Amino acid sequence: MNYKVKKALFYIFIFGVGFMFIIPLMYLTTTSLTSRVEINDFPRPMFPSLSHETQWEWDEANNRYTFYWENNSEEYIPLNYGDPEYLSEYLDAYLNVSITPDELEDKIESARLDGEIVDVRLSKSLFRNYGKFFDVFSGAEDAFVNSVKAAVYTIILSLSIGGSLGFAIARTNIKGKDAIGIGALIVRMFPTIAISVSAAVLLINFGLFDSMFGLAIVYSIPNIGLTAWITRGIFMGVNKELEEASLVFGASKLQTFYKITLPLVLPAFAASSMYAFITAWNDTGVALLLTNKNETLSLLLYSSIGGAGSVQYAAAGSLLLIIPALVFTFFLRKYINQLWG
Repeated sequence: MNYKVKKALFYIFIFGVGFMFIIPLMYLTTTSLTSRVEINDFPRPMFPSLSHETQWEWDEANNRYTFYWENNSEEYIPLNYGDPEYLSEYLDAYLNVSITPDELEDKIESARLDGEIVDVRLSKSLFRNYGKFFDVFSGAEDAFVNSVKAAVYTIILSLSIGGSLGFAIARTNIKGKDAIGIGALIVRMFPTIAISVSAAVLLINFGLFDSMFGLAIVYSIPNIGLTAWITRGIFMGVNKELEEASLVFGASKLQTFYKITLPLVLPAFAASSMYAFITAWNDTGVALLLTNKNETLSLLLYSSIGGAGSVQYAAAGSLLLIIPALVFTFFLRKYINQLWG
């Protein structure tokens, strides 16, 4: 197989993987920007609409406006009617259009003066569902904070214990250290959900059940082994002559570690923290078993699946779950690139 064929196959593979990722993400984003009325459209559009095409008609006999909204089939259907103040609240609740009664009155005044149907384009508040997510799902703010706590605790436990273990394996001559390293990595292969039942009993006995620290302990079990394995290889690659030179010039062992060794192994800690964060941030099954009232954000979203009239808000919450992971990875990209070359 020549170089051009290999290159073509590589790009086809990358395009296929990217396509499989981008299409669901686009659909999720569109759903998160959809109003309560649009969510019933079928087929669902791939791209979100930025505005609504509406028609307004003045009903002289009843002294009121009749409001028509253009659906996905480009058919105008009456949705509601009433005075501008009532319609302003209706538009905000059902069409994600934030407009004051006075602004609405100005837009449709010609319908009353001329007695004709007036076409009016109303711009949507695209991120309205993200704010409503915290209103619709009670406890969403606390769940978000709980997820942050669980992730931070998991990172601290994984890096402190796993990093110390990796340093000990790399720098000591104790017998069986290779077996210890392999054993730590094998623990990583254990499904976390498999040890959650026994962990629940222990957490109850120690008063840590339904707490984010107790949850982080379980999350840390596989990540400690992975952190030890990653940092072990990096510590072994650090040139000891640099550390010895630092000691010769009068630095203490602690100063040498923080000023010489630690900067060289930061990529390993960055990669390990990313894995620890992903484990804690994305988990649902373990949180379902080990929490009662203190839900994490991923568990809250899992519980909301299938809720009537809440699909668009759940989609907005899902993107809120994705964004912190992307931001966290973005800030660590420099160190991760150093580790992976």
